[in-house]
Amino acid sequence: MTTIVVVRKNGRIAIGADSLVTFGETRLPGAYESNDKIIRVGDSYIGLAGSTAHFEVLRRVLGEFESPRLHSRHEIFETFLKAHQVLKEQYFLNTKEEDDDPYESSQITALIANPSGIYGVYSYREVFSFERFWAIGSGRNFALGAMYASYKGSRTAGQVARVGVDAGGEFDKSSCGPHRIYDIEIAAA
Repeated sequence: MTTIVVVRKNGRIAIGADSLVTFGETRLPGAYESNDKIIRVGDSYIGLAGSTAHFEVLRRVLGEFESPRLHSRHEIFETFLKAHQVLKEQYFLNTKEEDDDPYESSQITALIANPSGIYGVYSYREVFSFERFWAIGSGRNFALGAMYASYKGSRTAGQVARVGVDAGGEFDKSSCGPHRIYDIEIAAA
């Protein structure tokens, strides 16, 4: 459970996340464990929701790819399709969700921020490209509402991201600070 946000505004992109890890009913806040839910792969920042096992596994899988491509919906789909096969064969991914699912699940929900834009990836390798902002994790609805209310006006992408992740941490029992925000410049068209 988590709150991860991504924001695009005025030539900047920000991605942010809380740092709480939970084990059933046990909470492990950031003061007890250094948990960064955002990994860096090249010039991309990838925020992951779900199992903490995803962080090292995905960092390793994408790190083994020669120049993983993450700069368009198509590139992200192709990269995650390739990663899915590796996750099954080398990391014993449990692809099962429901009996009537149309495809095998990668069990990954992620937000990606890089100079080309902001993207979301869901368990069946669906890829979305967002224009303003988005959030994933158990605190997403709180984050979305807060970012919607604060997006207009003079706030920067980083400030809007902070508002979103702060709202998730304040109201979602499975999200907690400290929060980390990464800010990058959008590539010139």
